[in-house]
Amino acid sequence: MARAHAAFAAKGLKLTPLRQAVLREIAASHKMIGAYEVLDKFAARGERMAPISVYRAIDALVASGIVHRFESRNAFFACHAVHAMRQLVLACEACGRVAEVEADKVFGAIDKSADRAAFSPNGAVVEVWGRCAACAGKGRE
Repeated sequence: MARAHAAFAAKGLKLTPLRQAVLREIAASHKMIGAYEVLDKFAARGERMAPISVYRAIDALVASGIVHRFESRNAFFACHAVHAMRQLVLACEACGRVAEVEADKVFGAIDKSADRAAFSPNGAVVEVWGRCAACAGKGRE
């Protein structure tokens, strides 16, 4: 939570109690989670919340870099590393577990391709879908 406070302060944003609560739910595991799953977790504890409130909290968490969005799945996961706006994310299709991994060579190739196209990227998220070691070992399909 200290890193979240620092990230918000660096961007001139406030880490409100709602944003903290949403971050706790997203960061509770290393799996991706949708906004409505966050709402369900609140509801299970008897806390009713409007979807727009959760979406606004998530938007602020994404803007601060503390949470990342899976564009292809409209799901979110907590960032456990300090890095630039470029991530290579491995996601398990079976259990939903996610991991950010080092990808200097991948982004080097992307930078070269962008240069050849006279394009200046602002950020990139590369999503790789497959099976984690635990699920591959279980023989899941």
